[in-house]
Amino acid sequence: MRYLSLQIENGIGLISVHRPEALNALNREIIDELDALLDQIRKDQSIHVLVLWSETNFAAGSDIKSMVEMTVEEAADFIFSPTYNKLDLLDIPTIAGIEGYALGGALELAMACDIRFASESAKLGYPEINLGIMPGAGGTIRTPLKIGSPWARELIFSGDIIDAHRALQIGLVNRVYHDDELFTETMKFAKKLSAKAPLAMKLIKQTMREGLACADPLDGVGIEMKNWATLFATEDQKEGMRAFIEKRKPEYKGK
Repeated sequence: MRYLSLQIENGIGLISVHRPEALNALNREIIDELDALLDQIRKDQSIHVLVLWSETNFAAGSDIKSMVEMTVEEAADFIFSPTYNKLDLLDIPTIAGIEGYALGGALELAMACDIRFASESAKLGYPEINLGIMPGAGGTIRTPLKIGSPWARELIFSGDIIDAHRALQIGLVNRVYHDDELFTETMKFAKKLSAKAPLAMKLIKQTMREGLACADPLDGVGIEMKNWATLFATEDQKEGMRAFIEKRKPEYKGK
């Protein structure tokens, strides 16, 4: 691949963008490469957690130079949403490690992840309104769902770029680390999640997604009850509870 790399180690997949001359700005080729990698990851049962992290800059947004003269039809073909939806629907935990810029389409990419960690130097925002457009890859939907409508509206309406500590205050990121600690701490957390029971993790994500989509919260609770009981048919449930009783670390098989 020209711009992306995928490293797999100890159950953790790490995707990084390598386009430093453009501050890792996202273009069509990068998104196509990401789409292909997500297909690969979805089929690889050895990957239990996915981390998105890029050195110096997570991504400075979409490549504006390639968008200026687009027609409506070209813009529709350029849109990143199908790939971001694919990321959102992965049944393993996904973590965005945000260093430097995460603007526009890059922040939307991070919002398609389950968890977001940021470095103190991180700059985040949706500047699309300042370009005469709007977020077009899930920003107007995922952001209010994850941080609440008032904060999302302020961020998207204003086009302001905020720092990591402000992002932490409004729930846009989960944690903030010193710049030289972000990658290490992100991978440490990913390692922690990779040791959890994979079938239970998959059902937790599925239950949250389906349950939160229910108009009646009690319908969501019903989905949770069913999925909770289903796990008692797995070897992992037996192993996890026996390990607890025997005071040892469980060894999950994903069965």
